[in-house]
Amino acid sequence: MRFRRLLPFVLGLASAGSAVGQQRLLRFEELAKLDRLGGFSVSPDGRQVAFAVATPDVEANTSHGAIWIVPAGGGEARRLTRSDKHDADPRFSPDGRRLAFLSDRDGGQQIWVLDLAGGDPIRATSFPTEVSDFTWSPDGKWFLISSDVFPECADTACLERVRKQRADAKVHGRVAERLLFRHWNTWKDGTRTHIWKLPAVEGAGAALDLTPGDHDAPPFHVGGGVDWTVSPDSRELVYSSNPDRDEALSTNSDLFAVSLDGGAPKNLTAGNKAFDGNPRFSPDGKWIAYRAQTRPGFESDRFRLMLLDRATGVSRSLTDGFDFWVDDFRWTGDSKSIVFASQVRGRESLYRLDLPAGAPVPIWTGGAATAVGIAGRRVVFAASALTRPPELWSVGVDGAAPAALTHVDDARLREIAMGEVSERFTAAADGQRLHAWVVKPPFFDAKKKYPAVFLIHGGPQGAWVDGWSTRWNPEVWAAYGYVVYAANPRGSTGFGQDFVDAISRDWGGKAYDDLMRQADDLAALPFVDKTKIGAAGASYGGYMIDWIAGHTDRFATLVSHDGTFDLVSANLETEELWFPKWEFGGWPWNSDLYRTWNPLESAGHFKTPMLVITSERDYRVPFGQGLQLFTALQVQNVPSKLLTFPDEGHWVLKPGNSCLWHNTVMDWLHRWLGGAEADPKGLALAYSVWGQVSQR
Repeated sequence: MRFRRLLPFVLGLASAGSAVGQQRLLRFEELAKLDRLGGFSVSPDGRQVAFAVATPDVEANTSHGAIWIVPAGGGEARRLTRSDKHDADPRFSPDGRRLAFLSDRDGGQQIWVLDLAGGDPIRATSFPTEVSDFTWSPDGKWFLISSDVFPECADTACLERVRKQRADAKVHGRVAERLLFRHWNTWKDGTRTHIWKLPAVEGAGAALDLTPGDHDAPPFHVGGGVDWTVSPDSRELVYSSNPDRDEALSTNSDLFAVSLDGGAPKNLTAGNKAFDGNPRFSPDGKWIAYRAQTRPGFESDRFRLMLLDRATGVSRSLTDGFDFWVDDFRWTGDSKSIVFASQVRGRESLYRLDLPAGAPVPIWTGGAATAVGIAGRRVVFAASALTRPPELWSVGVDGAAPAALTHVDDARLREIAMGEVSERFTAAADGQRLHAWVVKPPFFDAKKKYPAVFLIHGGPQGAWVDGWSTRWNPEVWAAYGYVVYAANPRGSTGFGQDFVDAISRDWGGKAYDDLMRQADDLAALPFVDKTKIGAAGASYGGYMIDWIAGHTDRFATLVSHDGTFDLVSANLETEELWFPKWEFGGWPWNSDLYRTWNPLESAGHFKTPMLVITSERDYRVPFGQGLQLFTALQVQNVPSKLLTFPDEGHWVLKPGNSCLWHNTVMDWLHRWLGGAEADPKGLALAYSVWGQVSQR
């Protein structure tokens, strides 16, 4: 094992503090004061960057958003919009004179446009259903939007009529005749996601559904973002859609091309039965770059960067020799290179790939780089670290002269103390190298013994990276006085695809052994009180907490958030059925793995005090899993508490709900591990208070 201390975020992203005695701790109350960088857009001439900033409102349990603009070469940012609603996702018009953005300032989310020469924003669309995402056509005449519509409707008049009928209905039953009738946190209710063409300028023409029919185009994916591209001559739309009837059983997605005047679409990638998506035309219109997987049914297969020759229709992989996932990407203006983000060994880095046959070259490795844009010969990207919320940065396409563009949270961060971040490496039973992040409490005293929390990520194909989070933020947990150990066992992304693959059909096996070895490593740290170590996790991390509860009593307490307790019932009630089919090799009636790795089977051994958190709109790990787990704990007189949210899905996103979540978790850890007390005001945000806040 070796312990390597990290220098402050190498490009100066680590917060510069004032005198230690004047700094505050990053508990939830401070986390909630930080503004949150949203989507951004680079102007066509590469000189300006528009970006969104969201401000949480804990008491109102919502967020407000505004659009800002900053010179791409650096300078002072200027606020463009003001409202008490949510403005987001700015997009420059092709001539650079106007800025369109999404806003709910007049009810449902629609497109608004601001003339950059001056004036107030004007509502640009009045589509009958809400606009989910949009782009401009390159000629500036059209908006291409995605919206959940009624597939039986061919025009906006029909959409408005059906929308009103549903709103006025007195009976609200639901009927389904095939699977995927609900997804993530919403019921489908007979709607489909379609791409429509709407006029962006007066006289351009009528609205047109470019992807009609009983299918989603584009299909849903958790990452969000535009999943279509328009040819530079504004004649053709290329989009992704799943052609299979049983969408709940299929990870397939193909690229389709259709005229912007409408008509029959052409399948461009029919030969691959796995995922093809996220298309982007090259600026010269000769190529379409996109991401693809090769194993049907496996949502965590490696994402390759593909190149489709528009003249011949032939595709080839550009990253076969690159054993990591390709995430967001953009073409350079000369159509000769592609810049992409990729998660590699605990960091989200930027790479440049030169055509026709270059290898990926790293150009930025300083933390977590996610969304990517191009401004001339510079790359604009959102970057964060464990010690720093996202800000916009730019770096040369050749990796030269990285520089910060925005300073959304700089002033507040100077007043906040962050815990020191380190990396930890441990040997697995088979010699695999296991990675983890360690965060010490602020104002750390090496002579003291601290309680600790062992964090387990979800997925299971996910990872703890050197990036900021507003939900599970290790620095926040450290601010309550805990040493935080964020473990990346096998199954974690960013350590090669074989490492990712190793967890499938072995959920409680080698990964559990990896985690126990990493927990040994945590307990051996000289500044950790080994009698006061808790473990917490969400999604697969919650599953592993439930598994741990039946297989070891080494932890003083446990926190299970949206974890699978009974693999049989959970995986017949979840919506994306390709996931359990792949992970457990079939169905509960023909695969013994559901019982082999089922936490329910060992529930009789539960002894460790546990906080159980679940949400009623979580259709990924359904609500009943948490109820079953809490019942199993209560009937065996194991100290336990249940927290539920009727208005959240798999993630707790609303600021007020997040306040209650953080303070309930910290109150529970304070009770069993002795860290800092939670904020009573945060605990009082519950819809109702049942009994005492804490039994001390």
